[in-house]
Amino acid sequence: MQLRLGLGRRRVLGLDIGSSLIKAVELREQKSGYELQFFDTYPLPHDVIVDGAVMDSIRLSETLREFFSKKKIKTKDVSIALAGHSSVMVKRIPLPEMSEEELSESIRFEAEQYIPFPIDEVNIDFQILGPRPEAGQMDVMIVAAKKDVMNEYITVLKDAGLNPVVVDVAAFALSNMYELNYEIEPNRVVALFNIGASTMNMCVIVGGIPVLARDSSAGSNTITEALQREFHLSYEDAERLKKGVALQTVSLEDAEPVMVSASEEIFQEVSRSIEYYRSQAGEDVQEIILSGGTALMKNFPQALSDRLGVEVRVAEPFRNIKIPKKFDPLLIDEIGPLAAVAVGLAIRRPDDR
Repeated sequence: MQLRLGLGRRRVLGLDIGSSLIKAVELREQKSGYELQFFDTYPLPHDVIVDGAVMDSIRLSETLREFFSKKKIKTKDVSIALAGHSSVMVKRIPLPEMSEEELSESIRFEAEQYIPFPIDEVNIDFQILGPRPEAGQMDVMIVAAKKDVMNEYITVLKDAGLNPVVVDVAAFALSNMYELNYEIEPNRVVALFNIGASTMNMCVIVGGIPVLARDSSAGSNTITEALQREFHLSYEDAERLKKGVALQTVSLEDAEPVMVSASEEIFQEVSRSIEYYRSQAGEDVQEIILSGGTALMKNFPQALSDRLGVEVRVAEPFRNIKIPKKFDPLLIDEIGPLAAVAVGLAIRRPDDR
């Protein structure tokens, strides 16, 4: 499923703008699938993005220009994702059966009772999922994104000399990545979690169809901050320690219990999200696919699995993508999980529904 918020098969650059890193992926479509054309990351100054919203448009625009200039990125058409629980809402709702054309005319009225934002302040999109067990009813996924947040991103991208052609939702970009790389098993319940520095994107898919999507503000910054407090470190040193690089003043053995304790907040948020799905659907999540910076942290995936009693696998966003020899395969394996959302965005095209 491909949800799009309103903006030929031109190639686009999937641009995932997180709170600490920009991730960019470009793919070339071939008869046999996709081939990787570009993949890289670029650091983003602290507090430029908070809960998915742009806090410093000037610095973000400057950073994007630096990234594209230093990496010699020529593609200017970009596909981006919105995220953040205060900016985007995704909800599955029951409605009377009707055509897509009929729903297009009535969606704002139908969605108003479910959306926590004023209806005039959001852009709305929808996808009909299929019939419900009750006669004459169907399930619809609605997406509402705040206009001011979306417009701010578009303005920043244009100021950086880029052309935003698709605006998606991070959770559905994860779903696209999964569909591209993994075998779809009927009725298998898989939860995709992309956990970065300050935002967690979740998408539950059943038989390859997204049935629940939500964001929260949980992220690995809580671990960085705990390391800073415990060992009186700079943000940069705490980040290195979090990523498994020992410092002269702090060993990984000393850091481990602090990181485990600080991870508890993330574990609880993942657990709440899974429990919410269980309460809504009456069934358990069978597997978690983990991406984002936490997927790169030593022992974190296993600790999450032990904590929840659910199998956790680290995402492989390039699993079914041909990798040319110019790319370092070890680097792709090492930081590939960071690219999950960007890969899902890179397969979008301007004329997608």
